[in-house]
Amino acid sequence: MNKFLPFTTALIALFAVSINAEELTQKQDTLIHKTKESRQMIEGPAEYFTGQAWIDPFHLEAQTPSVLTSAQVTFKPGARTNWHSHPRGQLLVVTSGKGWTQLENGKKITINEGDTVWCPPGHRHWHGATSTTSMSHIAIQEKHDGSNVHWMETVSDDTYLSGH
Repeated sequence: MNKFLPFTTALIALFAVSINAEELTQKQDTLIHKTKESRQMIEGPAEYFTGQAWIDPFHLEAQTPSVLTSAQVTFKPGARTNWHSHPRGQLLVVTSGKGWTQLENGKKITINEGDTVWCPPGHRHWHGATSTTSMSHIAIQEKHDGSNVHWMETVSDDTYLSGH
């Protein structure tokens, strides 16, 4: 009887995979697939960004029950966000270039391609390119009560260029 245990286990696993594949095939019409060609780059609004920044949303709205939002943001040299916070925090994944980020009352840090940054929930911060290099990152955050960000005032040139 022990000889059949591996065979039975493999058969059950194969059956489970085929059920999942069949369910996935039946639900293909509910999947949302956007190619880069179907997304539209949006210029970073002047009321939230200093300098030239471009937002490439991966999706415009999370589908219920998800509250996840994400986008790739590209900053030209000298460009940055305003001070802002996220109700559930924000994960940044730097995909190219070099930039800076800073928590309020914290030290400005340099971020490079391949770095990840966690901005804690409710903490004021900003991020953007350095004064001489471009930077792109993927921003991932969740909505809370319908909002994923709370925008605040512009980051002054003194703060942007200083070490803290």
